[in-house]
Amino acid sequence: MSLPHWASFLRRQHLPTDLSELHDSQSLRPVLGSVQAFSGRVWSIRSDTVDFEGVASVRDVLVHPGAVGIIALDEHERVLLIQQYRHPVGRLLWEAPAGLLDIPGESALECAQRELLEETGFLAWDWSVLVDFWNSPGGSTEAFRCYLARDLHLAPGGRPAGTAEEADLPIAWVSLDEVVAGALAGRLGNPTTVIGSLAAVAARDRNWTTLRSSQAAWSARPNAGGH
Repeated sequence: MSLPHWASFLRRQHLPTDLSELHDSQSLRPVLGSVQAFSGRVWSIRSDTVDFEGVASVRDVLVHPGAVGIIALDEHERVLLIQQYRHPVGRLLWEAPAGLLDIPGESALECAQRELLEETGFLAWDWSVLVDFWNSPGGSTEAFRCYLARDLHLAPGGRPAGTAEEADLPIAWVSLDEVVAGALAGRLGNPTTVIGSLAAVAARDRNWTTLRSSQAAWSARPNAGGH
């Protein structure tokens, strides 16, 4: 985009003068046509022809149900991580527990509680919203909510049996600062682990005052809140 056009674009955006109130906003460009290119077991891909002020461009969109993750902290500020094989990248990743919002009627909080149990065998009494984000907004609709779970205890019977990638999920308790160090050094690459641990340190540095209610509204997925 040339400089004159860029300046015109900025003027049209009505940027706030008080950047402390900076926030994302809903702004859907007109869709001239849409074609379902692929339909899979969990997600699909559609090709949208979008009108950018008279210029039509095709954008492929991965339609995703959304997901949740959990930074589970014990009383020593250790993070509960699992090691899971991820076929698309061909690696065993150390991950914070996470899962898809793919069960009709299940809230985001209920999904997080279920995933923590299914992947680690733990339950938590204390739940808060840590951070919300779009996992890959340039190509996917996936909205992600990461919770902070504390006051942990092992569920009676432990972890339920899993299948495929979830048949064997080794766990590790790692200090929050060590997880952040691994993320910043490039040794850990799972987005829930990286973003969640960084958000947890930021929240801790603010005496946990930034935590939101586990029932907090979620504008990206208004029907998947904590209710």
